[in-house]
Amino acid sequence: MTLCPDCTPSLVSPGVNNVRPQDTPLKLGVMASGNGSNFDVVAQAIENGQLNAKIQVLIYNNPTAKAAVKAANRGIEAVLLNHREYKSREKFDEKIVQTLRQYDVEWVILAGWMRLLTSVFIDAFPNKIINIHPSLLPSFKGINAVEQALASGVKITGCTVHIACLEMDSGPILMQAAVPVLPDDTPETLHARIQIQEHRILPMAIALAAANTNS
Repeated sequence: MTLCPDCTPSLVSPGVNNVRPQDTPLKLGVMASGNGSNFDVVAQAIENGQLNAKIQVLIYNNPTAKAAVKAANRGIEAVLLNHREYKSREKFDEKIVQTLRQYDVEWVILAGWMRLLTSVFIDAFPNKIINIHPSLLPSFKGINAVEQALASGVKITGCTVHIACLEMDSGPILMQAAVPVLPDDTPETLHARIQIQEHRILPMAIALAAANTNS
């Protein structure tokens, strides 16, 4: 049996539906390497009033990233920083930090950012870098998390929004959504259902992180 992505049962924890909006809009910098679906979700949540924030800038490292097109369609400035043009990860992160500060960014959202972070980046925005990962961390870190879950034979996987730290796919967990693994799942079908939940919890987790910081 194959269920459609948006009707598959899921469990979100913590069960936060309405977080008190911030009095002052959060100044977000979003970073993406690919299609930018999570960027789009954050932007839509802002437009809908679900998240009191403003996206100051989108940074993308892949010249063909569709995220840049999505930003242009929404009138949000996008800056290409191609990692291949820098001699080291540290030099690359220095330029990212410089750009984010230029746009007065307070919180950084890694929305499908496919690059490891160095201490240069982490130290510049302590406890204010939010990442989303397609597994129930600490399980299945790194790339191909969906394929890892299928290969392991687990019956439940999902996605995690967490505060990023120097260790890959680690740091305090903000919110998770559990997704059942179906007998006939492929990486594509499972990822589609996980992505539905990513889009569900990312804006809520951003609001929760900001509320926790100011409480």
